[in-house]
This record gives sequence, C-alpha cells and structure tokens, in this order.
Amino acid sequence: MTGRSRNKNFVPSLKRSYVLTGCWTILFGLLTTQTASAHVKWFCAYNVAGQPRGLENVLCPDFELLVGLALSLLLAGCLLEGTFLGDAMIRSMDRVTRVMRENTELIMRATVGAFFVSIWVLGGIILTPELKTTAQWIGPLQLAIAAGMLSRKTLPLSAIGIVVLYAKGVQDYGIFHLLDYPIFLGIALYLALTGLQKTLFGIDPIDIIRYGAGITLMWASVEKWAYPEWSFPLFITHPNLSFGFDREFYMRAAGVVEFTLAFSLLWTPLVRRFAATVLSGMFISACFEFGKIDVIGHSCIVAVLFVIVADNRKKAENDRRVPLLAPVGFCAGLAVTLFVYYVAHAEIFHTTVL
Repeated sequence: MTGRSRNKNFVPSLKRSYVLTGCWTILFGLLTTQTASAHVKWFCAYNVAGQPRGLENVLCPDFELLVGLALSLLLAGCLLEGTFLGDAMIRSMDRVTRVMRENTELIMRATVGAFFVSIWVLGGIILTPELKTTAQWIGPLQLAIAAGMLSRKTLPLSAIGIVVLYAKGVQDYGIFHLLDYPIFLGIALYLALTGLQKTLFGIDPIDIIRYGAGITLMWASVEKWAYPEWSFPLFITHPNLSFGFDREFYMRAAGVVEFTLAFSLLWTPLVRRFAATVLSGMFISACFEFGKIDVIGHSCIVAVLFVIVADNRKKAENDRRVPLLAPVGFCAGLAVTLFVYYVAHAEIFHTTVL
C-alpha cells in the first residue's frame, strides 16, 4: 500500500474517532451539568419512611443503558491513566493544585470551622439544614467545635464534638436518615488523626475523608432512583435543571452520574482526581442556583473534593485496581449499595423491596 493510500484511509478513520470522542464528551457533559443540585431534603418535602420505588422499576432498560454508558466511560478513564496523556494530565493537575496541596490541613480546618459557625448563626440545626433541633446545648457545642479548629492539639476534641452531633441526629431522626451523612464521621476521624499525627491501620487521614465522600455520594445517588418524585418540585421552580428531558429519565441519569463519580473517588489517582474536579464543579454551580443554604450545607464536601483533586500521591506498585477490574468493582459497588439501601429500609420501615 502506498503512503498516499494509507493517508486516504487514515483521515476518515481519524475523523470518525474525533466524532465518536466528541459524542461521548457532549453526552457526558450534558448529563453531569447541574445534576448534583441542592440536597433535595433541604428544599422539598420528603418522607424517609415512605415506600421507595420497587427495584423492578429502578432496574429498567433506561437504567441499564445509562449504567452501560457509565461503565464504558469509567473504563476509558482507567485505560487513559496508564498512557502518556494520562501522565501529562496528572502533571498538569499537580502544577495547578500546588498551593492547595501545601495547605490541605488549613483548607479543612478553615472550612470546618466556618461551617460550624455558619450553622450556629442559622440556629436550630444539628448538622445539616433539615436536621432541626430545639436543644440549647447544640449551639455552644458547634462554637466549641469551630474554636477547636484554631489549634492542631484541639482537633481531636472537635472530632468528638462532631461525633456527638451525629449521635444526636441519629437519636432524633433515626440511623437510616443519618446514613446520608457518613462524610461527617469521615471528617471527624480525619481531624482526630491529623491532630494526633496518626494513621488508621496505615490508612492516611486524606484517604479517610475520600472514602467518606465516596460512600456518602454513592448512598445519596440511590435516593434519586428510589424517590425521584421528591425532586420534581425543583423542576417547577428551576425548570432549566432538566434540559428538557423527561423528569423520570433525568433523575435516573442524575443518579447514575453521581454514583459513577462517587465510585471513581475510590479508584486510582487520575480517575479520582478527575471525578473530584467534576463533582466540585457541580456542587459549586448548584450554589449559584440554590443560594446560601446550599453553600453552607455543601461547604465541607466541596473542601474534601478540593483536597482529593490536590492529592498527588502515586499509585502503589502493589495496587490491584487494574483498569479491567473497574467495571467489576463498579457493578459490585452498585449491587451492594442498592441491596443495603433497600433491605435496610425494608427492615427499619417495613416497606417492600420489589
């Protein structure tokens, strides 16, 4: 074959490659934009004990198609990580996030302190806007937690205070409701370990909050499939959120996108840093749409996502999370999360799974 013939065949092939890549990028961008809207419990009526959509309705053809798309994107990201392009992306992230990386502890302490001062100012809140309380001791404890951020030595005491508030939320609202917020337990453990300059059985404090963020968002994504109707009032007050998609389909897509990005936080460096970048952008954009309550409520998780983006630790040589295992891990994580959510709900509230 002559050089000219090879060029003639190569150009259409290259064009097709660009078109396919563009289609995937546009679709991914469309689905991710503004899907991480405000936490629905903060703005809409909800009933945690209500009957969720049966799994036979959740696991529909649309859901399977969306999961298939998510798996292909996840696998593509994992395969990219081991290439020269993946290395170039990591080096670029390292340069851009240098200041954040050098001030990780300061970012977390400042954000947590500001968060607890903010909910103290709002008043009548335990940890998040929908967790209301009339207990008078909550406010002083929140201020004490914020004050504890001023010194590394007092971080473990603030961590204990956060656990006490979480326990108060469990007492008042039940364990199932507080399963929405394991991120606070992750932050408490991060603060305690940072203050004591320890690791948890060899697990670094940064990884603790990374796991907490991933589990929190994976759990929250199920709510979009189990109770999509909770979010429907938001489409009336904020009609631009759905981009004209059918509300049911949009909520399925939003849940799949959120779960995929949350699962990615548990994976290898480039994948998790990219996922954290996208998620932080989504949460920040939602703040412009939903105002100061959303800014306060999501401030801690946004700080955690910034820390993940800035984390430049390399993949360990004995790390068994190879690209081809990503779809397997994703499916296993999805199955376990759905199973635990529905079975736990059925046991606690006597609802049905199917």
